[in-house]
Amino acid sequence: MFENLVEILKANPRKIVYTEGTDARILESAARLKKDGFLTPVLVGNVEAVKAAAAKGGFDIEGLQILDPATYEGMDEMVNTMVELRKGKMTPEECRANLLKGNYFGTMLVKMGVADSLLGGATYSTADTVRPALQLVKTRKGANLVSSCFILVRQDEMICMGDCAINIAYEDKLDKEGNVTLSAAAQLAEVAIETAKTAKVFGIEPKVAMLSYSTKGSGKGANVDLVRNATAIAKEKAPDLAIDGEMQFDAAVSPVVGQLKFPGSSVAGYANTFIFPEIQSGNIGYKIAQRLGGFAAFGPILQGLNAPINDLSRGCDAEEVYQMSIITAALV
Repeated sequence: MFENLVEILKANPRKIVYTEGTDARILESAARLKKDGFLTPVLVGNVEAVKAAAAKGGFDIEGLQILDPATYEGMDEMVNTMVELRKGKMTPEECRANLLKGNYFGTMLVKMGVADSLLGGATYSTADTVRPALQLVKTRKGANLVSSCFILVRQDEMICMGDCAINIAYEDKLDKEGNVTLSAAAQLAEVAIETAKTAKVFGIEPKVAMLSYSTKGSGKGANVDLVRNATAIAKEKAPDLAIDGEMQFDAAVSPVVGQLKFPGSSVAGYANTFIFPEIQSGNIGYKIAQRLGGFAAFGPILQGLNAPINDLSRGCDAEEVYQMSIITAALV
């Protein structure tokens, strides 16, 4: 998987900004990327503090760009841009205060084209990584929400699972008069389509299973209706996508069970991209695959933003930072 992504980066020089430039795991990854030469890291933090942390860990970051929010020459322009983006929701003073923080500063570097992508979360929470992205980079045209997926790899097998990290549940969005502006099913359908697009980047030809406790009407209830309706919407919006549902996991992965429970489906029994109906089952599902199934899990990979911005686990190690750096930058 990574060989293909590295080839993409070799053919397309890109910069990735790290919001936590003094973190040893970030510095180890940055030093390794510098040596490899196919992706350029940009480190956020006090220059002397970053260099001291690198020296302490024995990491060679000589020549890498280190940008300090407190001394950044373009800060006034950055503040003005953020005020405009926030459309009266924040004063210039509030914007400047936020931009002194690595997460907001790094996100604005991406917004203003100084870097192509961002990786944060080694010390920041997921919310502190995603919030600036939503406020400043924002969702791309046609996207109604941000979602996520995980790529799971076991030897030569690769699968995709979403959304396991961002959307807690799907509920109809209403206007002030109570009219539905975006249905829960439309949101889940969008997650399915975006996850299929991400799967393709990693060389997976997506066969998308919309997961449920029901297969083709075997169960009843609002949760089943959500998945069934989302499947119908996704098929209408992406007619060339191999997608089917609602189906149980055994029907999705076992050809015998799949064709028994869902005869004639091109997905049942052969799925490689799995869409969960809410975050609880998704998070549990990918961790079961990781811990009991022996899959290596890469993610969460954020979807729907105008630029690639991804979140690390605070328990990550330097190898995970390195791998997520490649994944993030290759999505540009």
